[in-house]
Amino acid sequence: MTVKESPLRGCFILEPNIFADDRGSFFESFNQKIFEEKIGMKINFVQDNQSISNKGTLRGLHFQKGKFAQTKLVRVIQGKVLDVVVDVRKESETFGQTFSCILTGDNNKQLFIPKGFLHGFSVLEDQTIFAYKCDAYYNKASEDGVIYNDTDLNIDWMLKDKEVVLSKKDCKLKTFKEYLCLKEQEL
Repeated sequence: MTVKESPLRGCFILEPNIFADDRGSFFESFNQKIFEEKIGMKINFVQDNQSISNKGTLRGLHFQKGKFAQTKLVRVIQGKVLDVVVDVRKESETFGQTFSCILTGDNNKQLFIPKGFLHGFSVLEDQTIFAYKCDAYYNKASEDGVIYNDTDLNIDWMLKDKEVVLSKKDCKLKTFKEYLCLKEQEL
C-alpha cells in the first residue's frame, strides 16, 4: 500500500498494491496493522456504511460534531466520485482549505479523513457504490454541514448545476460563514 499525505495535514490518499493476472485481480482493501503504521495513529473503526447512487447525486458537505466527530476511510467499489474535504480545524494551518480527488472502482484509491473535516462527494457515474468506515457511531443530533455550492469555498463538483440531485436535508445546509459563526458560539 502506498500512502501519500494530501495538501491538508492529516488527510491521506491510500493506493493498494493490486495483483492482476488472466483470472482478474486481487488487493487487500484494509489491514489494520499496515494502515496504522502508514497513517501513524491508532484508529478503531466501529461502523461501515455504503451508498448506491446515480450520476448527479451530491452528498455533503457533512460533519459530525462533538464527541460524535468521525474519522473516515472512504472508497468507491463501483463507479466514480469526486470526493471533497474541507479542513475546519481552527488550529490547522490549512483551515478553510479544500481538497478533492477522484475515487473509482478501477483505481481503488481510498481517502483517510481525520476528525475536523467537512466531507462530501459528487457521483460521476450511474450505480456508483461508495463505502466508508467510521471510528464513531452516527448520531443524528450531532450532524452538521455546509451547503455544497457555498460561494466562499467555491468547490468545482464536476457537475452542471442542473445535474445536481440533493437530499432535502442537504438543500437546507448553511453557508460556510454561517457554520463558522455557529461554531464560534459553541466554543
